[in-house]
Amino acid sequence: MPNPGASAPARLPMEDSYLELLADTLESLDLPARGQFLQRYFRTITHLDLRESQCNQLWDEMLTRRRELGEHLGRQVSLKTALMDVLSSAGLFRVPIIIEYDELKKLQFNAVTDPLTGLYNRRIFAESFEKELNRARRYNLPLGLVILDMHRFKEVNDKHGHPRGDDVLRAVAVTLKKALRTSDSAFRIGGDEFALLLPQTDAAQALALSRRVETVFEEQLRPMQLSVSVSMDHGVANFPLDGEQADQLIRVADERLYRLKHANHNKTAGGTFRGEPSRPADSPPPAAVRTSAERAASPAKALSLEAKRSPDKAEATTTADASVTAAGISADPQIPAARVFTVERKAERVSMTGTNAYAVLGDQGAKRARVLDLGFGGVALELDAVEPFPESLLAILHVPILPPVRVYLKPVWTQTMPQGAYRIGCAFVS
Repeated sequence: MPNPGASAPARLPMEDSYLELLADTLESLDLPARGQFLQRYFRTITHLDLRESQCNQLWDEMLTRRRELGEHLGRQVSLKTALMDVLSSAGLFRVPIIIEYDELKKLQFNAVTDPLTGLYNRRIFAESFEKELNRARRYNLPLGLVILDMHRFKEVNDKHGHPRGDDVLRAVAVTLKKALRTSDSAFRIGGDEFALLLPQTDAAQALALSRRVETVFEEQLRPMQLSVSVSMDHGVANFPLDGEQADQLIRVADERLYRLKHANHNKTAGGTFRGEPSRPADSPPPAAVRTSAERAASPAKALSLEAKRSPDKAEATTTADASVTAAGISADPQIPAARVFTVERKAERVSMTGTNAYAVLGDQGAKRARVLDLGFGGVALELDAVEPFPESLLAILHVPILPPVRVYLKPVWTQTMPQGAYRIGCAFVS
């Protein structure tokens, strides 16, 4: 009987218990059977094909090494320790690696994050995007994608140095962590480019969050007192309205980002828009001149996130300078102005730039146009190419927050843009 006062022997770990059982079992086998078993066993743990005789020799060496180590240390040594020592000495474990758990977690963290900002990197963005899309399809939920890009970031590096530019990038990370919800994810996908994944978020909510990010970013930069006015631009795409595949949504968000960039940054160094005279802040703008948020620009060509963007940004600036407004006012004094209609508006128009607003044209709904802005008396549309437009046309307007609206449109003015787009200003008719 066991002595009640004696302490119970310590239980061996699972791996050691398995090896002890294995050793007892092998003692009862003859040499050929033992060799066959050990050959499969060593193949499993070393991924090497060894001869049966070599496997028997290694096992006997392991038993001998265990006895020697136990006599030297004055305590019992596990079979696992002796086995690892024999295999390493035989060169079968060529690069034995020992790593602490904290170091392993650090390696895992570095593999998925950007080292400068601590945000997730491009590889995790691609993986997360597919997972969120699959979840949105399965449960029929919306998914918002936002592509963010810093305006004039290169000038920060040029004037203040790259360490200051790194501070600005870290400010973006702080901004996103403050502005986003716990269910949202932020990624650094390029030098000054970032992406947001917004589960269960429609187009209007994604747009509102993007504007909040811009506001918080301005607050983060204010203490830095930079001589360069850095700002954040955004492009929003939404599943399933704008596409059902990742590449489609990225392309739509990218196009809207650069269209909004053209519109927002068609400015002089002083911050006023070209062609717009200065006036007191509390006075209404002239009837025929559009406000800064209402200036629509020609669409930028579709760009992949894999492409480098510096040449395209230079082209974007040139295009923005050459664009004309939907109301017919030239954005540059050197460009002849289109026809100007001086009928006073009953209300200012609301810009739809950066949203997914569109109009389905005709009874059959075969054509679709982008909605540039919307007002009390009419709407400005944009088509990819010049198309005939009847004197009166049925259209269904799809704009954020509002339900689809059926209207009849009458063209008032048309304008062909430098890149081939075709703009139409329409009045609502009964």
